Amino acid sequence: MLNNIRSKQIIIIGAIVLLGAFLFTRDIKGLVKPKEQTSNVPAAGPMASEAPQPISLEEVSASGKTLISPNFAAEITSLENAFKAAADKDKIASAKVLAQKWDDVEQSAPSALYLEIIANQEKTLNSWLVTGDRFLKAFDSSRDSLLQPALLQRANAAYTNAMSIDSTSNDAKTGLGITIVDGLGMPMKGIALLMDVVKKDPKNLKANMSLGTFAIKSGQFDKAITRFNNIIAIKPSPDAYFYLATAYESLGKNTDAIDAYLKSKKLAANPKLSKFIDDKVLELKSKN
Repeated sequence: MLNNIRSKQIIIIGAIVLLGAFLFTRDIKGLVKPKEQTSNVPAAGPMASEAPQPISLEEVSASGKTLISPNFAAEITSLENAFKAAADKDKIASAKVLAQKWDDVEQSAPSALYLEIIANQEKTLNSWLVTGDRFLKAFDSSRDSLLQPALLQRANAAYTNAMSIDSTSNDAKTGLGITIVDGLGMPMKGIALLMDVVKKDPKNLKANMSLGTFAIKSGQFDKAITRFNNIIAIKPSPDAYFYLATAYESLGKNTDAIDAYLKSKKLAANPKLSKFIDDKVLELKSKN
């Protein structure tokens, strides 16, 4: 029985990973990642109290430039040279330009590192929140197993700095909770933070989404269904319907799963996702 549950988890998590390649809601995609399931609760990763692992801005920049057009790469190289040559009083303005330019070309890791430079100078709640969000986005989109832990730790550090400025900030608590659930420290510590946010702000989509995807990862499919139905009642999205469908599918509720998958397809209007869902619907219908 236990092996059957674990097998379902692996299949469902694999399907959810595919969602990351199809959809564009970057703030919530990638919360469920391909991992070997050794228990019903994801294993803890590096402790949140550890110092953030170093990330080479030069290496991340060089890697990012291989993924964009030569013209954009040349433009960014010029901006980087200007940043290095800038006087201290002009560094922040130059870093802001680079952070935006990297974000424009969907390269979140170098963008986050420049935002971190800015936040270390400005030391404001918003600058740390923006930095944490960008590192988390980079973590979600990265498939570099060596870089991922460092990105997650940097996100955690940014949200921790935000919390030190305003311990009541729901945005800071949500980000911090997500980083812990995703692998820093014990997952239940992160869940407690997210539950506190939802208690104070029941319509907080980011916190609710993380709680829902954690419920799937930990095999609590009934809880996931309740959570995603609540999310959909607040704001329907292709992500929420897709996650709802995978939870239904894992419980053998194929008719409900088909309905949710088709609603995800309609809202996303993405050809690749549509093809995946069409195949999935045919598979589920054959089981009825």
